[in-house]
Amino acid sequence: MNRSMTRFVRLSSSLLTILLLAGCINLGPDYHPPEVVTQPDWLEANDPLLGDGPDVDPRWWQTAFHDPVLDRLVETALEQNLTLRSAGLRVLQSQQQLAIAIGNQFPQQQQATGLASRQKENSVTFNNYSLGLNLAWEVDFWGRFRRQVESATAALDASVASYDAALVSLVSQVAQTYILIQTFEVRLEAARYNIELQEESFRIASSKFEAGEVSELDVSQAETLLNNTRATLPGLQISLQQLKNSLATLLGMPPQDMSELLGSIADIPSAPPQVALGMPQDLIRRRPDIRIAERQLAAQSAQIGVAITELVPNFSIGGSIGTTALKSHDLFKDASETWSLFGSFEWNILNYGRLQSNVRLQDAFFQQLLVDYRNAVLQAQGDIENAIVAYLKSHQQLTAYRNAAEASKRAVNIAIIRYQQGEEDFNTLINTLASNVQQDDLLAATRGSVATNLVQVYRALGGGWEIRGQQDPVDLLPTATKDEMRERTWLWWDALE
Repeated sequence: MNRSMTRFVRLSSSLLTILLLAGCINLGPDYHPPEVVTQPDWLEANDPLLGDGPDVDPRWWQTAFHDPVLDRLVETALEQNLTLRSAGLRVLQSQQQLAIAIGNQFPQQQQATGLASRQKENSVTFNNYSLGLNLAWEVDFWGRFRRQVESATAALDASVASYDAALVSLVSQVAQTYILIQTFEVRLEAARYNIELQEESFRIASSKFEAGEVSELDVSQAETLLNNTRATLPGLQISLQQLKNSLATLLGMPPQDMSELLGSIADIPSAPPQVALGMPQDLIRRRPDIRIAERQLAAQSAQIGVAITELVPNFSIGGSIGTTALKSHDLFKDASETWSLFGSFEWNILNYGRLQSNVRLQDAFFQQLLVDYRNAVLQAQGDIENAIVAYLKSHQQLTAYRNAAEASKRAVNIAIIRYQQGEEDFNTLINTLASNVQQDDLLAATRGSVATNLVQVYRALGGGWEIRGQQDPVDLLPTATKDEMRERTWLWWDALE
């Protein structure tokens, strides 16, 4: 080893020693997750429909409804939904921002230089050759770069939680849309059944009118009710088609015929006999929106430290080593060596007012995010309580409407027979038929509400995101997306493996 290389090794060792000694101070507050108030149990915890079992099953739509069509739709949406794919790309962006923050801890200027020149002066030709390496390093004495890494790490966590929030929302939207599609199919079926009943009553009234047993009023009333019921079909069909279009969008498809995906008309999915909710304290780790708020709070806490480091001097060290000669074969001889070493500092002593205001600004942001975090916990508890009471009360409604619908059907059969026998006037039959339309529609809509309210309970609980497991951010993206990015920028080839 020549003397130039020996000096360079000693220089590098000195720089490394300084950095190791310096890297022990972190200005600014150290973050600790704040405590929040949660209720000890749910308000309706004693209801028999609410179990005291463990946390929500990550695949709750499978265990709750046991519907293979719904399972297939959810899997398709997870693979193709563009909103979820966008959330995955934001995670990848945050990962690269963290990598940049980590890279800032190393020498900010690293240059390898080289020169070969030839010139003529006073009839004399000169050659000049040089090689060198320049380094400049801002020492992270006060922890500015470490705080930036801390902030970027928390921001990455927040982006992952945002992906989880998009996943939870997607699954619940697919489940609710599918249930509503089935609900409208059943409502249409009930309306067609009532149309058949009313067509029969219209035929009976017409026959009795032709036989001179009743007046034309009975026929007109029967025709009015029949056409009013027929008029409900287009409105139901409009809503049904709009729901199918919404489902196609959730599946990452343009609006199209969904018959193949949905299959034949099935009944409305039934809710399970009991729902396991876990405890209110579980929300803090399970609800993605709460985790987003907490991770944003952690990221902002580190930014306070970054702002504080601007109040103190920044220290930099660096140097260069090289060789220069008039002949290429003399480049690495001792006489051709060059090197330099420097240490410097910068201190914004005339900007203290602005810098202090920035520290206060960052702290005010932190305090706002702290309030937002506490509010998110409160809102989450309120969302779940609202979803629980809606689910339980819709169960009670369903029991009452089911009994009413059964009684209405008996009344229709009795009214038709008594009208045929001339024992009741047509007003009684008309009122009974009109009531039956309403009862059947209410029963179908309430059955759908029970199922959609259960989905809302699971959504409010924040269940479902756990199915992604411990995937690396690049694994959240489909292969086709990664291939598209590789074709555009070759630097993705290793990063997307």
